[in-house]
Amino acid sequence: MRRRVTNPRTVATTILAALVLGLGACSGSEDDVDPGAANPESAAPDYDKALADAPKPLAQLYAQGDALLAGGPEAFEAQLADLRGHPVVVNKWASWCGPCRFEFPFFQSQAAERGDEVAFIGVDSNDSEDAARTFLDEFPLPYPSFSDPDQEIAELIGAGREFPSTAFFDAEGEPTYLRRGGYASEKELAADIERYARSG
Repeated sequence: MRRRVTNPRTVATTILAALVLGLGACSGSEDDVDPGAANPESAAPDYDKALADAPKPLAQLYAQGDALLAGGPEAFEAQLADLRGHPVVVNKWASWCGPCRFEFPFFQSQAAERGDEVAFIGVDSNDSEDAARTFLDEFPLPYPSFSDPDQEIAELIGAGREFPSTAFFDAEGEPTYLRRGGYASEKELAADIERYARSG
């Protein structure tokens, strides 16, 4: 009986393919952390310069950059109401989520590029405050995130337990689209902002 010899290159290719497929989505627990899933282009833009001309409601929002806000669904809804007149992009993330880490630089860049017309808000769900703050030290944002340890805000926007998720609201505060899963490119995110937030 002939013994089957496995080509090491084939094994390596199979393992790499499995790892890439695993980046597609996160489930809802800290056990799914993938520290190797970082997007290499993660340098934060100069937010002060980029958002210097933001109108008052957006400037007030961005004055809270990197903050983790309490208050649950009520505070989140009040924030949406304060932003009426501007489209809003809400990104649900967690520090332990590999795809969240991968797409974060896209949100950093798009917030700097479009933040004078579009409001951005984060929702940090099913996460610890210490881990979230460490994550934001690595990936600073010009906008605040609402702490959502019990995923109540996630349920409110229809995101459930999928990580990451991004909800879009038009200038009247009406939901227009929910993206389940992460973005593979900034171009893809920019297209959804144009289609589901700014076109309303």
